Amino acid sequence: MPQGKANNIVRKVVRNKPITIGDVTVNPGERKTIDLKVGKLYTHSELTMPVQVWCGKQAGPVLFISAAIHGDELNGVEIIRRLLKVKSLQRLKGTLITVPIVNLHGFINHSRYLPDRRDLNRSFPGSKSGSIAGRLANIFLNEIVKKATHGIDLHTGAINRTNLPQIRADLDNEIVRSMAESFGSPVMLNSNLRDGSLRAAAVKQGIPILLYEAGEALRFDEVSIRAGVQGIINVMRHLEMLQKSRKKTDKIIKPVVARASFWIRAPQSGIFRSLVSDGYRVEANKTLIGVVSDPFGEVEVEVYSPNSGIVIGQMCMPLVNEGEALFHIAKFARSDIAEGKVGEFQEEMQDDSNLMYPNDDIPSI
Repeated sequence: MPQGKANNIVRKVVRNKPITIGDVTVNPGERKTIDLKVGKLYTHSELTMPVQVWCGKQAGPVLFISAAIHGDELNGVEIIRRLLKVKSLQRLKGTLITVPIVNLHGFINHSRYLPDRRDLNRSFPGSKSGSIAGRLANIFLNEIVKKATHGIDLHTGAINRTNLPQIRADLDNEIVRSMAESFGSPVMLNSNLRDGSLRAAAVKQGIPILLYEAGEALRFDEVSIRAGVQGIINVMRHLEMLQKSRKKTDKIIKPVVARASFWIRAPQSGIFRSLVSDGYRVEANKTLIGVVSDPFGEVEVEVYSPNSGIVIGQMCMPLVNEGEALFHIAKFARSDIAEGKVGEFQEEMQDDSNLMYPNDDIPSI
């Protein structure tokens, strides 16, 4: 080989393929917003699903990101809004499909459910001739999921329940596990598939998918939102859809895997006071984590965890009935290491300087 030629290797650029969502085709280099028709309500108004597609000029994976499958889970909507402002998407390889509001009716009505009171995330794969939930699930599966190679589904806790930022996925699948590790959430749970869920439907199609849980329904949580945007960027870099960061100081926090998780329930009805925050390390039968008392404070029952672990979710409502779930605890081989990871993660997400890349990636707001 002639001298000087060794460093001038020409890499062949493979042009991306167009993608069609509904009846709209998005060509390489284009960005389009599509209103995917779902049906009509009894008011005769259209029920649609807004989709934005970025089709990069160069070939690469097709990643879908969805939010608000439960209409009251808002963090994911804001995560996608901020993600779409990231400058490096202009150099995207492959195709990005974003669906910030899957359950539009629930979103408008601040409700987890659809008009027929069905849970969309228990309605997959759906049916062309079924209820609104079934039809919506069928359309989303066929028009979005089946046209992707990878997926990330964004969720929060339910109303009055928080979730520490966490990834739930099939960690026995090597591709899924590598995606989960690249996301950079402090905690990963090897979560079983639930019948009728989007994740179960995607797995049946052979599509690796992550479920990101963080925050509380009907609330914005800044740390959860920042972590979600950063995590998606990390996964896109891992999939080589985006270039690696130019900041030498950037690092991904290696998450710890929970061996199992369990709920601690209210020992009696009454007024509930939590004494710990999400991410707190508890020791079995030693750490006082909450108190449930009557309104006069005459009968108080202290709440302890039967096992050591980390608090990854909890009840926010102070009024509880006996047996209601109060704390979600994850068990680890080394809960002290898990606590350190959570603390490191929270410091990272609260540091504005790590989120504001002047010439590259993530906007803080």
